[in-house]
Amino acid sequence: MKKDLTLWQIIGFGFTSLGGTLLHFLYEFTNESFWSAPFSAVNESTWEHMKLLFFPLFIYALIQSRYFKEYKNFWCIKLAGITTGLVIIPALFYTYNGAFGKSPDWLNITIFFIGAFIAFLLETWLFKNNIIKCRKPLPAFILLVLICILFVFFTFTTPKLPIFRDPITGTYGI
Repeated sequence: MKKDLTLWQIIGFGFTSLGGTLLHFLYEFTNESFWSAPFSAVNESTWEHMKLLFFPLFIYALIQSRYFKEYKNFWCIKLAGITTGLVIIPALFYTYNGAFGKSPDWLNITIFFIGAFIAFLLETWLFKNNIIKCRKPLPAFILLVLICILFVFFTFTTPKLPIFRDPITGTYGI
């Protein structure tokens, strides 16, 4: 399995990139259906774009975990990779917008791909170098599930904070 790690991560990047792109349009394509809202973008807020990264990363991690049993630190590494990818999106978005004003759409799309790329790059490095010593993987998995729950919860009960505000309409959530 270790020799296939890079291939798994490349496939994961493709899965996440395609999945996140499809999820960006799913809510609109399904005529704003209730069932698609929890995991697809319901507006253009930074939070919703983080959601587009989280769900493909998490789903791919669930798939990958079935084949990565030899890595006892699997969920700790996935937690590190996923949270890093999630932090990259607002960090780059708000840094650019703070320095230069409104970012063009192509840059916002690029930021999503950079977040996914860095997540998989970090994970690959952590898997190969065995740096994270994960005594108990269950808490890492539970944290990822809690992040999942927060994405769903904040879709329907959206705080009035800038990260949740749609920059186009000025609205929050659905």
